[in-house]
Amino acid sequence: MTPAPIKDEITFDDFAKIDIRVGTIVDVSEVAKSDKLMKLTVDFGDHTRSILAGIKQERDNPKEIEGKQALFVVNLPERKMAGEVSQGMLFDIGYEDKLKPCLACPENQIPNGARAG
Repeated sequence: MTPAPIKDEITFDDFAKIDIRVGTIVDVSEVAKSDKLMKLTVDFGDHTRSILAGIKQERDNPKEIEGKQALFVVNLPERKMAGEVSQGMLFDIGYEDKLKPCLACPENQIPNGARAG
């Protein structure tokens, strides 16, 4: 793999606007009207959210990530896709480089809702 060029520089203030938090994926379910999306129910400690992720074709068994902690962007506007509402974005690694994606996750158990940065 040849790494992609580095994107344009941003300010620290730009980066500080992104709210990245740890959550535990408690359920992974089908999205009826989509060949790519799966619905993740994610526990952020003080609340749960539904987050749609395009992982259906990336994994032999998308349900294998149930119970795992991962990083999520939680301050994006809600977005309706395939008749479902997504309340954030899964932060994964590899997809943009056409690699088999993997979760971006903490190296040890950490409280749900903990912030990255």
